Amino acid sequence: MALAAERIREDDDRTPDELFASLRIDAGNMPDAESLDADVGRLKRQREALGAVNLRAEEDAKTVEAEYDALASEKSDLEEAVKKLRAGIAGLNKEGRERLLTAFEQVNANFATLFTHLFGGGEARLVLVESDDPLEAGLEILCQPPGKKLATLSLLSGGEQTLTALALIFGVFLANPAPICVLDEVDAPLDDANVTRFCDLLDEMARRTETRFLIITHHAVTMARMDRLFGVTMQEQGVSQLVSVDLKKAEALVA
Repeated sequence: MALAAERIREDDDRTPDELFASLRIDAGNMPDAESLDADVGRLKRQREALGAVNLRAEEDAKTVEAEYDALASEKSDLEEAVKKLRAGIAGLNKEGRERLLTAFEQVNANFATLFTHLFGGGEARLVLVESDDPLEAGLEILCQPPGKKLATLSLLSGGEQTLTALALIFGVFLANPAPICVLDEVDAPLDDANVTRFCDLLDEMARRTETRFLIITHHAVTMARMDRLFGVTMQEQGVSQLVSVDLKKAEALVA
């Protein structure tokens, strides 16, 4: 008994009576000493298996908790920013679709009118293909010159393709006119009859807009229909000279 009391005092710093009072158990139901020693040994091994005790565990836990709270707050802010960004993108896409469809309808109407004017009849239209979303759809040009079947642009002759392209370009131009428009050799693939149609279209565009058209050409019919000519001549070998002729004034002088 003395040895047991001494062991209790060393391990728990209490007397056997104090230890028994703290346990609050019935002395008659206590297991034998061997079972108690086995349980104590097992519990000690489990405690040792846990490893060394980290005395800074509580402080480390507070630090980790603070970092977690900061990261959670940043995550919440990022999620909110993503929601706002997606809402902004959706709004821009909606407005973009509306503006695109409005511009498309305007250009399509201008294109159909100018095509009929250039070809002296027929019809043409633009069609959105491959997607129901205007922002992702492709564009197809359907044309029907007088006396021909409705076809895509690639099935027309070179001159017809040029006139159709001019109708489309000017259809876009009418939707948003610019002060100056430069056309470089656009009449090159056209015969004289189609060049005349092209010049008629230029006169119509000049009448409907305040745009100044600058035409680069070598075609005599086109040059004859312009208001003013600018050219380069070489009266002497190796000496170039810029020449300007006001055709309206020249016509008035001749008359």
